[in-house]
Amino acid sequence: MSERLYAESGVSWAAIVWGPVFALVGALAELVTGGPVHVVGWLMVGFGLCVITIPWVYARRRFLSLEVTTKQLRQGREKLPADQLADVTDVGTPVGARVLGGGWSVPRKYDSLPVKLTDGSVVLAWAKDVEALQDALDRLVRATPRET
Repeated sequence: MSERLYAESGVSWAAIVWGPVFALVGALAELVTGGPVHVVGWLMVGFGLCVITIPWVYARRRFLSLEVTTKQLRQGREKLPADQLADVTDVGTPVGARVLGGGWSVPRKYDSLPVKLTDGSVVLAWAKDVEALQDALDRLVRATPRET
């Protein structure tokens, strides 16, 4: 069984309640100002925002989540076995380095971390907390037995 060393979820499922909370605030604002409260309208707004938020949350959790376990690094849908990782410290970023997770570039609001693989190539891992990711990957690289 593999132990989790580090993980980021991409977004919390709690984001689904933003729409209903917005609708509740709008209804309360109507109530406080003394005007007519459009209950059905605010229910439709809350439900509609909740419905359009569900695919957004699902996509972010699928494509922007990452996990480092004692067996592998997973970035989005891409998995990289631990025995393919060679080094994560003092690795330069070559031009055109492949980004893990299948994207063309590191996702917005994420920082990149160059990772050297055992075949000598360098790929870019990414995380919101890149120092924690580097620490977890460094521990994984040092703990993984290598073939000599």
